[in-house]
Amino acid sequence: MTSSAALAAPSVISPAHPVLAEVVRSGFVEGRHRGSLVVLAADGSVERVLGDPAAPVFPRSSNKPMQAAAVLRGGLDLSGERLALAAASHSGEDFHLELVRTMLAEHGLTPGDLQTPPDLPLDPAEAEAYLAAGHVRDRITMNCSGKHAAMLAVCALNGWDRASYLDPSHPLQQLVRQVVEEAAGEPVAAVGTDGCGAPLMAISLVGLARAFRLFVLAEPGSAERRVGDAMRAHPEYVAGTRRPDTWLMREVPGTLSKMGAEAVQAVALADGRALAFKIDDGATRALGPVLAQSLRLLGIDAPVVSRIGRTPLLGGDGEVGEIRAAF
Repeated sequence: MTSSAALAAPSVISPAHPVLAEVVRSGFVEGRHRGSLVVLAADGSVERVLGDPAAPVFPRSSNKPMQAAAVLRGGLDLSGERLALAAASHSGEDFHLELVRTMLAEHGLTPGDLQTPPDLPLDPAEAEAYLAAGHVRDRITMNCSGKHAAMLAVCALNGWDRASYLDPSHPLQQLVRQVVEEAAGEPVAAVGTDGCGAPLMAISLVGLARAFRLFVLAEPGSAERRVGDAMRAHPEYVAGTRRPDTWLMREVPGTLSKMGAEAVQAVALADGRALAFKIDDGATRALGPVLAQSLRLLGIDAPVVSRIGRTPLLGGDGEVGEIRAAF
C-alpha cells in the first residue's frame, strides 16, 4: 500500500521542451515531437536555442568522431576510408563489411574478436537483401563494427587487453573520455552503455555542437582534424549510399554530419557554424525535417536540404501527409 506521505510528496516537473516537429495526416496534426536544439555562430557563440541544450544527453553515435580521434591519439595510424569507417554507423553494405574484415586482418584480428551484438545491416534495403541471401544476424554487420575494429586494432598495437576493451576503466576508454571532454569543453556528466556495448559519454548539446565545430577547424594533422577530414572525404563510409549524413557531406562541401540513435544529430559547416539537437522521444522519423529546418537557419539553401527534409506519411497507396518542422 502507498503511504499518505508518499502521496503527498511534491513532484518537480520540468517545463516541456518546445515542439520541433509535427505529424500531419490529411491536414490534421496527429502527433508532435518535442526536443532541444542549439545553433552556434561561426565564432562559436550561441546564436539560437530551443528547449534546454545545456542539459546533458547521450549523443549516442554522434560521439563517434571523438571515439575515432581517441584511437588516433592511441597511436593507430588510420586514414582515408579506414578512418571514416572508424567513425561510422555504417549501413552494412558490402563495401563496409569488406573493409571491416580488412582492418581486422591487418592487425591479426578476426570478426570473432568483435564484441558488437549480432545484428542485421542498418539500412532496411541491405537488411532485406542480407536475409534473402540466407544470412543471419552477425557481429560484423552491426553498424558499429568499424569503430570496434579500430578499437581492437589500437589495443593490439599497444598491448592493451582486448577482452576488456569496452570496460569504462580500460586505457582506451579513458582516452576516449579525455577526448570527449576536451572537444566538448565540459566534463562528462554520466557514463552509460551504448547499443554496441561501448561506454557512452553524456555531454550537453552545446558541448556536442562545440565538438563538431572543433573537428572542422582544428589544426591540420591533429587527431580531430584528421577524423573530420576523413569523414568529409568519404561520407559513404560514415553512413551509406542511402543515408542523409552521406548526402549532406557529399553535396554541401566542407560539412561534417553525424546522426546518433534516439534522434540525435550534430552538424558543423566549414566556416565553424554548427548545430546539435535531440528529439525527446527518440523518434528518428523527425530527424530529417528538423535537420532540414536547422540547416535553413544556418543559411544553407541547397537541393539536398529539401531531400533530407521530405518525410511523407502514407495512407493506402498514396501520400496523405508529412512530418514537418514546427519552428
